[in-house]
Amino acid sequence: MTTRRTFLRTLFGGAAAATFARAQGSKPAAQDDDLASAKAAQGAKAQRASKPLKILILGGTGFLGPHLVENARARGHTVTLFNRGKTHPELFPEVEKLRGDRNGQLDALKGRSWEAVIDTSGYVPRIVKMSAELLAPQLKQYVFISSISVFPDDVKPGATESTQVQKLTEPGSEEVRKHYGALKALCEQAAETAMPGRTTNVRPGLIVGPGDPTDRYTYWPARLDRGGEALAPGTGKDPVQYVDARDLTAWIVSCIERGAVGVFNATGPERPLTIAEMLASCSKAAAHPASLTWVPEKFLDDHKISAWEDMPVWTGAEAGFSQIDCSKAIRGGLRFRSPDETARDTLAFWKTLPEDRRKKPRAGLSPEREKEVLAAWRAHKA
Repeated sequence: MTTRRTFLRTLFGGAAAATFARAQGSKPAAQDDDLASAKAAQGAKAQRASKPLKILILGGTGFLGPHLVENARARGHTVTLFNRGKTHPELFPEVEKLRGDRNGQLDALKGRSWEAVIDTSGYVPRIVKMSAELLAPQLKQYVFISSISVFPDDVKPGATESTQVQKLTEPGSEEVRKHYGALKALCEQAAETAMPGRTTNVRPGLIVGPGDPTDRYTYWPARLDRGGEALAPGTGKDPVQYVDARDLTAWIVSCIERGAVGVFNATGPERPLTIAEMLASCSKAAAHPASLTWVPEKFLDDHKISAWEDMPVWTGAEAGFSQIDCSKAIRGGLRFRSPDETARDTLAFWKTLPEDRRKKPRAGLSPEREKEVLAAWRAHKA
């Protein structure tokens, strides 16, 4: 059911798309979510590191950025942000901010030194190459935030860091929305070429938790909290994968502290998780949770209900993108909070958003469409 186009459109279509749009100078409505994301990241708690470091973050105002900033500061590190300064420049008043543009306006970075840089806003290899080459003499480690979307369309379950990545079918193209995964793969190569043996390429899957502006995972705790009858996809046994932003960012900071380099698939959880188990955790977070009606994949397909887009997080029974091998990162210290905690905290964050925002979820089925499909399923069984 899940086509490459659908998967990448929705994977790119949230936080990454908003960050990319900002880099291109546009002002999407999603910019307002930065304030909510920054607030959600506040209060990060972590034991202070034995050695404080200086860390540069390229970007830093989107969903992942605030969690990185707050975790690094909680560990006692000094953070500097480099961005255009056009998206809520008032965020993080205690943090040094350097202004410029990834696309050639890098003068503010010259003559400065840091232990590491975290590149949260690299989508085009040419631009990553410029930043990495300029910074190479000035730091020890380049951390690039990539994506599991580097893997090819037909990726099989169990893909590891050595699994072949997809190729750019239009050499020289910088159309990120069209070639997101292939360009991310080339960005990884650009960073490693500029700083061989000093690069950490991190490949997250679906990043979730408080502050997420995409509503992809959030659809489920919010939907079950609404009560009534909820449509659930498949048999309940299909695997799902996601990583809480707080766990991911804590591990990224630890990679810098340890000097860990290489390529890492970084989604979760540690053990296989089914869609039924995930929805059970969402039910626990709700005061009066909805009842679940499980509808077979083929019926959903026949009624044009797509995995991932209409039924977020779920990718169907066979999808390799929900069975990525993350054992290398886990051996390297990546740890996961419980699904219950992620669901509870995500729902709590959702309830802090303005009512107008909550009336317009950005992922999942509308109430009307859900009722229509459930009615059709009941009629089918009658």
